[in-house]
Amino acid sequence: MLALNKTNVQSVTFFLTGIPGLKAAQVWISIPFCLLYVIALSGNSMILFVVLREQNLHEPMYYFLSMLSATDLSLSLCTLSTTLGVFWFEAREITLNACIAQMFFLHGFTFMESGVLLAMAFDRFVAICNPLRYTTVLTNARIAQIGMTMLVRNVAVMLPVVLFVKKLSFCSAVVLSHSYCYHVDLIQLSCTDNRINSILGLFALFSTTGFDCPCILLSYVLIIQSVLSIASSEGRQKAFNTCISHISAVAIFYIPLISLSLVHRYGHSAPAFVHTIMANVFLLIPPVLNPIIYSVKTKQIRKAITKVLIQKQQQI
Repeated sequence: MLALNKTNVQSVTFFLTGIPGLKAAQVWISIPFCLLYVIALSGNSMILFVVLREQNLHEPMYYFLSMLSATDLSLSLCTLSTTLGVFWFEAREITLNACIAQMFFLHGFTFMESGVLLAMAFDRFVAICNPLRYTTVLTNARIAQIGMTMLVRNVAVMLPVVLFVKKLSFCSAVVLSHSYCYHVDLIQLSCTDNRINSILGLFALFSTTGFDCPCILLSYVLIIQSVLSIASSEGRQKAFNTCISHISAVAIFYIPLISLSLVHRYGHSAPAFVHTIMANVFLLIPPVLNPIIYSVKTKQIRKAITKVLIQKQQQI
């Protein structure tokens, strides 16, 4: 009898959800979402383009910035098709394999962003606390090693998660809570015991963002100590200004992440559409704001973008 109630794993189809209770307004609500996606894709593509093109930006700080932009670009692309598909065309169906693939890349790139922010914190730590060794510590080879280490870490923590999701059986109620596939949301629909999946999910979270966040905080404690030891107020301000963009990037990544977790845990009385909108906005805030922050706060990036835009206008 139990076998009859379970859906065949290979043929199971999930149904994505738009914004509960606001179905009639979804097309209109999709307009700001579409605009945010356009800003995220164009902004991060521009950052990548200018860092690769401009020779004076071939430095450790900008290499890490290009990693951040590549991660944000990939994160936006992960959810673009399903989110706008649901909002515009009511294309809610997604197969199990497609759902697992989206989940793998979605969580993988989220963890990747956390790792890149840690690498950028290390970059600022070396630049301020030990500037004479900056070029010898952060060589091109070491930057490539850092990037590869983050990539391997994310694959290593996500692979067991994916493999154990594949082993789950699902019942007839296969309606997801979001317009994309989220691990916790997916395993809650399982007919079988999902405790191992929950443990693996928590392990993946704590071994990535749970490790990166305290390390970033520690690096800034050491940076602040070093900055305060600088005699002149002008020198302290100059040193601190080099960290503002990174501090902003850390804030816009971790604050929505923590807020979303608190809403999911304690906001049971909140309407369903609040959870859904927050979940979608969380994925869009860093990709949208990071290019803007670095374009405004980083003089070299701002000059490089202005140069590219002027050349484009002259060609037209």
